[in-house]
Amino acid sequence: MHMIVKKSDLATVNDGERPSREVAEQAVRTLIRWAGDDPDREGLVGTPDRVVRSYDEFFAGYHEDPQQILQRTFEETEGYDEMIVLRDIRLESHCEHHMVPIIGRAHVAYLPDRRVVGISKLARVVEIYARRLQIQEKMTAQIANTIEEVLRPRGVAVVVEAAHQCMTTRGIHKAGVTMVTSRMIGAFRDSGETRREFLSMIGRSSA
Repeated sequence: MHMIVKKSDLATVNDGERPSREVAEQAVRTLIRWAGDDPDREGLVGTPDRVVRSYDEFFAGYHEDPQQILQRTFEETEGYDEMIVLRDIRLESHCEHHMVPIIGRAHVAYLPDRRVVGISKLARVVEIYARRLQIQEKMTAQIANTIEEVLRPRGVAVVVEAAHQCMTTRGIHKAGVTMVTSRMIGAFRDSGETRREFLSMIGRSSA
């Protein structure tokens, strides 16, 4: 079974628009041939469709606005102004250099200034940025910067710990290596005591 790709579909790629599903599936067929297999054999006939559907899920973050997620906040907090921490948020992303998985967890904290947001919204912000082609450093900064821009808290802290399959399954082949990145804003950057409290709460030493 060969898929016919119209010239009009190919034009969308050059125009910067999202290619059609047919173009995406044909690209997968090309990669299968590049790998050395036959995209028409029984076990691979449905693979292009499955890959494209999985990409819809892997990269759903391109179609969501993380700032919009944080818009609904609450001010009835009885004056609560201590640190709010969400630990061990699992994240699954993809390296923008090799398009292989980045698997890890994020820890997010902020010091509210009158307004707080539902904790599930913090996890959603992590998920939205993770479900894009990423480098870990940029993703860490994006999460922290978005929380700071929308909530305007007294401080924001984000730590991401992740394993990169571009390092563990190819290239240098070093399994068990975890990359750690952090972004500290406001009180978490200016106050060593605040930063140490956060790091202690997520089980990391500030030493």
